[in-house]
Amino acid sequence: MSNFVKRFGLWSDDQDKQAKELAHRLDSGEVDVVRFAFPDQHGILRGKTLVASEARDALWDGVNLTSTLLAKDTSHKTVFPVFSAGGGFAMEGFQGGADFTVVADPATFKVLPWSPRAGWVLCDAYMADGKPCPFATRQILQRAVQQLDELGLDFIAGLEVEFHVFKLEDPRLGLGDSGQPGEPPRVSLLSHGHQYLTELRYDRLDPVMELLRSNLVALGLPLRSLEIEYGPSQFELTFGPTAGVLPADTMVLLRSAIKQICQRAGYHATFMCRPKIPNVMSSGWHLHQSLRRKSDGVNAFMPEAKGQDLSPLGLHYLGGLKAHACGAAALASPTINGYRRYRPFSLAPDRAIWARDNRGAMLRVLGGPGQKATRIENRVGEPTANPYLYLASQLFSGLDGIRHQTDPGPSADAPYETPAQQLPLSLGDALACLRDDAMLNEQMGKTFVDYLCHIKEAEIARFNLDVSEWEHREYFDMF
Repeated sequence: MSNFVKRFGLWSDDQDKQAKELAHRLDSGEVDVVRFAFPDQHGILRGKTLVASEARDALWDGVNLTSTLLAKDTSHKTVFPVFSAGGGFAMEGFQGGADFTVVADPATFKVLPWSPRAGWVLCDAYMADGKPCPFATRQILQRAVQQLDELGLDFIAGLEVEFHVFKLEDPRLGLGDSGQPGEPPRVSLLSHGHQYLTELRYDRLDPVMELLRSNLVALGLPLRSLEIEYGPSQFELTFGPTAGVLPADTMVLLRSAIKQICQRAGYHATFMCRPKIPNVMSSGWHLHQSLRRKSDGVNAFMPEAKGQDLSPLGLHYLGGLKAHACGAAALASPTINGYRRYRPFSLAPDRAIWARDNRGAMLRVLGGPGQKATRIENRVGEPTANPYLYLASQLFSGLDGIRHQTDPGPSADAPYETPAQQLPLSLGDALACLRDDAMLNEQMGKTFVDYLCHIKEAEIARFNLDVSEWEHREYFDMF
């Protein structure tokens, strides 16, 4: 019987060639193990580690994983009745925690600099019949990129990512600390914050920055700049533009890599938007995006006439992002904590507007005639977002704007005063907006939208059952 990849024709000729070259590397003894990783519904990497001799065959046979991985919320709790008919997903192939198969994308293979005898490869998820798993988020972005490809355009994106790094004081691994999700580690600050871009503050944290820089560059990520951000123990890294699915692949590997690198060195890195520490500043993920013509490699957003902000195609794309901003909010900011960030005059947007080079607007337009880096910066995202869903929401929205020639309206130069549609103020509101956005339901699949909303609503239900510190402080003595 032929292997899984050949039986269902899952690879291109280039991928087959890359897999054969990778097999030779495994045969040579370059690594001892290979981590087969796939991005789950939250954009968290899951998978299995195989010894090199077994990994060779698994390139073509795939690796089987339990479908309950697709049923978990952010506490890793299963929120679907997997042993009921249809596995709780109301579709074939998920009954009783049945297996699905992840297949390596051989072009993504890397040797991990912090674990140099370990290889790593990113995978796509398939059902037993060879069809793409309906809940595989990387393939949703691949579909969006394919739609753009049919128009003769490439998606180009650069990443600007904020996060926090702390000194790890206590990993909280006592017997009483276990659970779902378990007690978070006890940490202390690496910087007091509030010295934005001072060289002294950077130099004090140079050992941490060099640790990150050396490993991320060795990993092959397109690192551009390193900054100590405004908040206590807050960092920012930016990455050069890449095309297609690669920006999302970069983000999902970046987050996992930083957490692993820091943990090994006695630090704790978190991409949580707003950690509960004094004087905290929220972390965002600003996504810089443009389209490039395949025919001549020219930025399709770059305007021709003086005084124009974007080309007509760029303006329509911008109009689509604005029109579907509320529907896409849950994909850009998918946690309860992420909505703590949206505060007036806080450099975080609170309404669906665009503006020319204005950091208070949701959509910041940069560039102009003759400027090859002309682009749209979306400032709505938080760094926990599943990058495949965040980027897919941008592409589907922008493409919808192009198809309907959507007018984005005038630049909002007073972003916190301009009358405009308010962005959702909570995850629950954002999920309601996503359910109501007909275009996103059609493009992502209503089955997928219902599935994702079910998981996130289960998280909200757990949150609402917990008694917060605020409630106890507010009511315990008063009443």
